[in-house]
Amino acid sequence: MSIIKVLVVGSGPAGYTAGIYAGRANLAPVIFEGNQPGGQLTQTTEIENFPGYPEGIGGMEMMDQLRSQAERFGAKVRSRNIESIDLSKRPFVAIDDHGDEVVAETVIISTGASAKYLGLADETKYQGMGVSACAVCDGFFYRKKDVAVVGGGDTACEEALYLSTLCNKVYLIVRKPFLRASDVMKKRVVNTPNIEILFECNVKGLFGDGVVEGAHVVRAAGTEEEDHFDIKIDGFFLGIGHNPNTEFLKGQLELLEGGYIKTDGASTRTSVEGVFAAGDVADPHYRQAIVAAGSGAKAALDAEHFLNEHSEL
Repeated sequence: MSIIKVLVVGSGPAGYTAGIYAGRANLAPVIFEGNQPGGQLTQTTEIENFPGYPEGIGGMEMMDQLRSQAERFGAKVRSRNIESIDLSKRPFVAIDDHGDEVVAETVIISTGASAKYLGLADETKYQGMGVSACAVCDGFFYRKKDVAVVGGGDTACEEALYLSTLCNKVYLIVRKPFLRASDVMKKRVVNTPNIEILFECNVKGLFGDGVVEGAHVVRAAGTEEEDHFDIKIDGFFLGIGHNPNTEFLKGQLELLEGGYIKTDGASTRTSVEGVFAAGDVADPHYRQAIVAAGSGAKAALDAEHFLNEHSEL
């Protein structure tokens, strides 16, 4: 039975960068890309804030380049998903979606976090054409335009405040009659002139010819004051949080509030020796490609150091 030195579960900037660094260290990493090869960035039409691309680059193209770079240094990339993994003892044993067994000395988890959506068919229809779950990633494309953010917590308020510095107007659509955000965030939003809060409102759909041009909104649904109206917007941002993709771990690692994997200080070490976490799956704050790539490099270096200290296998 062959044992993989470094198993990378998940792709995207974190997984592929881990593969690049582990490959250059002659660790022959194996990357299981998961259900979304390349991660969430493959749904982004253009990336302008990743260093080295002064003219910008398409998300799919950048992920293809990262994957090719990892393969150049010896990483093996498998278009499969890890369904389960036993972290109770080393070597670790994982089962992929073909039922095959994968045995590894170390594991780097880079499965990312999935944005929460409202469940509207239009969110899929206009994905990348006006619908986004990351204001920092895509807000630049909506300079001097009108946009909407859905949500009433700190995440939504942060998105709205960021967009208010770029956009002409920001609608903050809140289903409750109040904001759930912290007092500081509430004050900032309320005191920002170009943010309009729509309380007790729900989005029923989006409309536009190929791109988002507006949203259908209902206020006080199910009451005598129910009111239907449309708002004209060019961008529709989800600010209702993310779900870290950790289901396959089945509670074997210590998690932070919100389900993100807890790492040890500035390292990528998790609560299980030999298991490391990189990218959005362990990052409740930044969720940026460049940060994920950096953590992927750290995870590979941490895995290499661990293997050097535990060479008994």
